[in-house]
Amino acid sequence: MSASAVRLAASTSAAVVAPDPRSELEPVLLRVEQRLQDLQGSLAARDMPCLELHAAELHRALGVAVQQFVQAARRGGVPPDLRQRLAQAGAQIAAQRDALARATAAMDRALDVLMPGLGQTPALYSAQGAHEPRSSGASLQA
Repeated sequence: MSASAVRLAASTSAAVVAPDPRSELEPVLLRVEQRLQDLQGSLAARDMPCLELHAAELHRALGVAVQQFVQAARRGGVPPDLRQRLAQAGAQIAAQRDALARATAAMDRALDVLMPGLGQTPALYSAQGAHEPRSSGASLQA
């Protein structure tokens, strides 16, 4: 076998063993980006059933993406533009999580103003530690 045939065979087998990371990562990343858009749409529409569905789908897609990106990094690297897109998706997720936490806190404060004591458990003891009997207007005799 000639030297050029050996080199050709070696390069062909190397191409089969190490697939292009872009061809594996691009569809996975597109799935994450699509799920993120779906989640943003259901947040904007305030559609709770769809929100829960899209959040679960995004969670699964992100798990697959992270696994694929880790495997690609171990095999030789991730193209910088795909790494940047994954980082942007992660930043969008973090921003949505923060916005949702702020909205939840604002809702809790509004509920506290409108319905004070709603989230509090009834006190069984007074400030002095003694039991405060509840007066219901009716007495019970045994």
